[in-house]
Amino acid sequence: MKRLRVRSTGHGPRTPIVLAVPALLAVAFLVLPLVGVLARTEWGAFGAHLTDPGTVEALRLSLVVSFWALGLSLLLGVPLAWLLARVPFRGKALVRSLVLLPMVLPPTVGGVALLLAFGRRGLLGPWLESSFGITFPFHTSGAVLAATFVAMPFLVISLEGALGGLRPRYEETAASLGASPVRVFFTVTLPMVAPGLLAGAALTWARALGEFGATITFAGNLPGTTQTLPLHVYLLLQEEPEAATSVSLLLLAIAMAVLVALRGRWTGTPSSPRRTAPLPEPVVEPGAGPVDGAAPVPADGAADAVPDDGPADAVPDDGRWALRAEVGGFTELTLDADPGTTIAVVGPNGAGKTTLLRALLGLTPRAHATLRLGDTDVTDLPPHRRRVAWVPQDGALFPHLSALSNTAYGLRAHGVPRAEARRAAHGWLDRLGVGHLAHRRPAQLSGGQAQRVALARALAARPRLLLLDEPLAALDQTTRAHVRHTLRTHLAGFGGVCLIVTHDPVEAVSLADRVLVLEDGRTLQDAAPGEVSRHPRSPWVARMLGSNAWPGAATAEGLALDGGGALVAAEPPPPGTRALAIIAPEAVAVHREKPGGSPRNVWPGTVREITASGSRLRVLVTSDRAPDLVAEITPQAAAELGLADGVPVWTGVKATEVTVVSL
Repeated sequence: MKRLRVRSTGHGPRTPIVLAVPALLAVAFLVLPLVGVLARTEWGAFGAHLTDPGTVEALRLSLVVSFWALGLSLLLGVPLAWLLARVPFRGKALVRSLVLLPMVLPPTVGGVALLLAFGRRGLLGPWLESSFGITFPFHTSGAVLAATFVAMPFLVISLEGALGGLRPRYEETAASLGASPVRVFFTVTLPMVAPGLLAGAALTWARALGEFGATITFAGNLPGTTQTLPLHVYLLLQEEPEAATSVSLLLLAIAMAVLVALRGRWTGTPSSPRRTAPLPEPVVEPGAGPVDGAAPVPADGAADAVPDDGPADAVPDDGRWALRAEVGGFTELTLDADPGTTIAVVGPNGAGKTTLLRALLGLTPRAHATLRLGDTDVTDLPPHRRRVAWVPQDGALFPHLSALSNTAYGLRAHGVPRAEARRAAHGWLDRLGVGHLAHRRPAQLSGGQAQRVALARALAARPRLLLLDEPLAALDQTTRAHVRHTLRTHLAGFGGVCLIVTHDPVEAVSLADRVLVLEDGRTLQDAAPGEVSRHPRSPWVARMLGSNAWPGAATAEGLALDGGGALVAAEPPPPGTRALAIIAPEAVAVHREKPGGSPRNVWPGTVREITASGSRLRVLVTSDRAPDLVAEITPQAAAELGLADGVPVWTGVKATEVTVVSL
């Protein structure tokens, strides 16, 4: 027996009729009462009903009560939503349940609870009346209190959802630029969750406008004092049903208008900024003017909406700041660096690179850093007072600010006047070749352009410690070379210390004075780039540098490899020593037949992958007698050998071509 299905209009699967029919019944169940109101409305007397003095007075009072309730909800609910979304504490589930309780509690029960708390014989009522002369029952303030009690949860839940969908990285980056928590909240957090805040505010206002049960139970039903429009409808229903229908239609229209205006956004989850067509990646020389077609968008001043934190945080003059750090926890190491030192931090995923940066920022419980910059111990200072600037992997540009306002953010947070901060910010954008994009929002930038703006923002803040988490990863090769040159020029005169997390050996060699190799949160090697290139102590680093790396134990002739097999080396360390064999890909010979002659290391294998590397080809060969081996040959040699995936080959490595490093 075939199941009936309803054909959908889209390209997806058809809707089963066993689901479609109940869904349509549910829609009919919700629509019919509304149709009933429309059908029973006396349209000829509709205007007269709404302009009746009693109705007008009730509407005026409802607006007063609902807007006061909205104000109280914003004043109390926004901090509560932030607390629930951002602060871990015991009893959070209980607090969230208390927030939700008025939404599921019968309104009359809520009114009774308010009466027992704030009534003349309640817990606080007598004290409020004797001390301040405040009486809530049978007063407009009581209606405001009742409406706030039942409506504020809508704001809290909507805004908490928005805050939960906002990545903390934006707020953390703002703190690293010197913004205090209050400034971060008003200039970054609230603007980014504005859709959720507006949705919650609209729902809160609509719910307060329609409040009935708690109001009549707690505040009474006094015309002109507590008789809001829903209470007026209740009385009209007994005396003038036709007028009650007209007023009900008004409330229905207001509620529907609010929901239609929200267009389903009442959950408050922040949407990703809509990206326009990305711009090309032009290489613009420092100081170059706008390019054709780069029409500016009006600049915004949202970053200046909060007063500066004070002159104490003013950007200091250039100085010299050495780095002394003891890091414990998941990442355990000691860092000592003189002023002007650039350290490249490398290692496999999970090695603790980002954890190290976040520990120096004071942003992670996984690791703690005892940190001294110059003569100042900043260990106990909050992130915004450490003068440690951070560029995360994705840049974390504030989507509601232009590139210029983003770049000036750190300067403004430190009290630099707006005009001066914007001039300095524009100078940094020009240096990095994106000055012509100063008035564009991040959604209007390509990935590489956004990364350069993020780098300019960190450099403009003039930090004492600069932390860059793969800052050039999003750039193409040409632009990367340009930005690398600009960054190297700046770092040459930088008086602090810079840590760069990178997977690019060119960045590590060209930008860094030292290379710090991490593995499992520990220092595996800390040396000059040349030393790390010649004698890497990590298989991962060796492979990052393009070499084959095989760990093992030294023998009289070479290495007993961890993966099985043996390797002959010309100068092995003492037998039993843990060591790493380094074989350059160009030192690997590839043959179709077993070679004779001088190679001491010969293995049969199979070609598994061929990739281009500049003007040469890299050939991955797998074997059951040795670990995977990468050879580098010319395209002509590959053609002569007839290499392709799955082709059997022989590989050979001379013992003199094997470099063995003791671990």
